[in-house]
Amino acid sequence: MNSEILAVGLDVGTSHIRCVIGEPSEDGKLNVLGVGEADSKGLRRGIVTSAEAVSESIRKAVADAERVSGVEIDSATVNLSGEHFRGENKNGVVAVAGPDKEITDEDTERAIESACAMPLPPGWDIVARVPQEYIIDGQDGITEPVGMTGARLEALVHVVISPSAARQNLVKAVKRAGLDVEETVLEPLAAAESTLTDDDREYGCAIVNLGSEITSMMIFGRGSVQHTAVFPFGSMHFTKDIAVGLRVSIPQGNKIKHEFGCVASFLLGADERDEMIEIQPVGRSETRGLSKEILCDIMQPRAVELLQHISREADSARAQISGGVVMTGGGSLVRGMCEIAEQIFDAPTRLGFVDPDYFGGLAERIQGPEWATASGLALTSMRRQLRDGGYGGNSPGKKVAKFFENIRDKFR
Repeated sequence: MNSEILAVGLDVGTSHIRCVIGEPSEDGKLNVLGVGEADSKGLRRGIVTSAEAVSESIRKAVADAERVSGVEIDSATVNLSGEHFRGENKNGVVAVAGPDKEITDEDTERAIESACAMPLPPGWDIVARVPQEYIIDGQDGITEPVGMTGARLEALVHVVISPSAARQNLVKAVKRAGLDVEETVLEPLAAAESTLTDDDREYGCAIVNLGSEITSMMIFGRGSVQHTAVFPFGSMHFTKDIAVGLRVSIPQGNKIKHEFGCVASFLLGADERDEMIEIQPVGRSETRGLSKEILCDIMQPRAVELLQHISREADSARAQISGGVVMTGGGSLVRGMCEIAEQIFDAPTRLGFVDPDYFGGLAERIQGPEWATASGLALTSMRRQLRDGGYGGNSPGKKVAKFFENIRDKFR
């Protein structure tokens, strides 16, 4: 176990904030030390609308995780979400610089930078750049070019851009909660980190993260990201349909969705179809009964509509998803969602539970697909710190360095 490393993932969602604290174990897994969760306020479709409200929600989730783990944290790896993300596949070509034409890290970085040299809309930034493959002197399919020999290096890179203000406001809200932001990671990329296998990435797989107001999709193939898309809808659409259709409040509609909701009528048995649910219409003192079949009739058309929209986007990418579809996020827990998705995508579909090969400790606390993003963020943080030598934002070494830096600042 590396005591220098403390990995923290902070999933700032529209409906919930989730925090995972862990450390690397001797067998290479992330040993989960503590988790925390709080209702989210001050966000709309992944965008900060009230920094103070978001900060307060973050503080509650972090406090829970710290209490369970028995450690204090001062930084985290945070998710990026929002409806305005845009992904593009780009390529960049450079000449190999060394006299012996051996490719170095600097050469690959120049090739990636060349691929990312693209005109951006005003106020937009590149938020992710994921190398897909490299081509050396016309030979393609290369994933690790460093150390190989060639005169011409080409990088194929998946580049994701978004408005810079959205990221800046999120970082400010996290800092207001008392945490530094080590790194920001795209939400579906973080969810993929904790749930997808190497085979999923290689043979083609779509990960669909169904949140409260935002749904994101990332398609993998040949070991890397091939396509990214974000949709301005989520499971809150079910809640609103129930609230309007049954004339109940949003909180009651949300409760009905979670406790009794189903979006696949073929899953309801004969007895269950006629089973009655007590509801309290707005403005009425008496309750009335509602059959589960009617509730399903309200929810199923919306599920089909949303999933068809996502499926059309996947078809437009012309990417193979032989490995099927993996659904994460709280919205994926609605009964029947996987079954309907399997029919619409015409591909095997499963819930995105975290891979047990990656996690230990209190791993049973993060088993639901709603924890995929927070777990993936913590896993990303751990792997980055191990790669960088173990000095992450929460490590003792980093804290000592920060202490002396603060002292120096006082005497400047």
